[in-house]
Amino acid sequence: MASSPSPDSSATVRPYRPEDESGVRALIDADRLPGQPLCTPEKLAAARPGPLAPADWSLPARPRISVLADAADGPVGVIAYRSFAGVRTGAICWLHAREDPPALRALVDHALAELAPCPQIEAFVSAPPGPLGPGGLPRTRRGTTHRVLLQTGFTGRRQGRYLRCALPAESAPAKLVADVFPCDVPPGHRLIIREAAEPVAEALAGVGPDRTATVYWIETQPAHRRRGLGRKVLGQALALLAEQGADEVSLVIDDIQNREGEPALRLFASFGFTFVDQLWTYQRRRPGA
Repeated sequence: MASSPSPDSSATVRPYRPEDESGVRALIDADRLPGQPLCTPEKLAAARPGPLAPADWSLPARPRISVLADAADGPVGVIAYRSFAGVRTGAICWLHAREDPPALRALVDHALAELAPCPQIEAFVSAPPGPLGPGGLPRTRRGTTHRVLLQTGFTGRRQGRYLRCALPAESAPAKLVADVFPCDVPPGHRLIIREAAEPVAEALAGVGPDRTATVYWIETQPAHRRRGLGRKVLGQALALLAEQGADEVSLVIDDIQNREGEPALRLFASFGFTFVDQLWTYQRRRPGA
């Protein structure tokens, strides 16, 4: 992959190198939301391939990370992107440059040039919170990145809402109503409430090494809603996270899939969750594609 000049002639977009690790982690942490874990070398290594593709996509091709390097060859911006050959679709997975407009524009322009054969390019496709971010672009806190994407031909839409709450140092143990099972992907525990041996409510939550935790999902089967099962499984999940040493927890409400957004917000608010930011996702289609 050839290097390309940025708007600042002293800076260059080039491939990521192992010696860029600490600088790239600092760029990622500069955009960290409250409740999100710090980026560790292990998390960066795990996230480098980018997000998983939907089941009907082909295997992703050529995952790449590029950095915008300054005159001293240190990273002042980073972008990860990839293409999916089977559907001729590209994706900008993550992008960080301390909200500096010229740096962001240089990185996005570089990725668009590399993904030029793709008629469609996605950016910040929503997903559960992960090692490098909440699963979408925080629209308010990263307003400059939002504007740069729009200026380069992307259209955006709100995908979800990011919530966070602090866990008390000491709390009364929740009533044990759910069976608990370890989970490898994502790492954590599944909590399942059963009736007549059938699962009727479920939550998946996990705690990281830096005392931050994530509720990846919580769901009650439609026929069993409005009976307080969601409250019970969430209460047990939060108690479990606190027992494991977490002092704050985050979650994302998916506005597209969750048609009962306001009841969900009221449930989470009753446990102390507060709204942090909207999460947006973006799409760019080549004219005539």
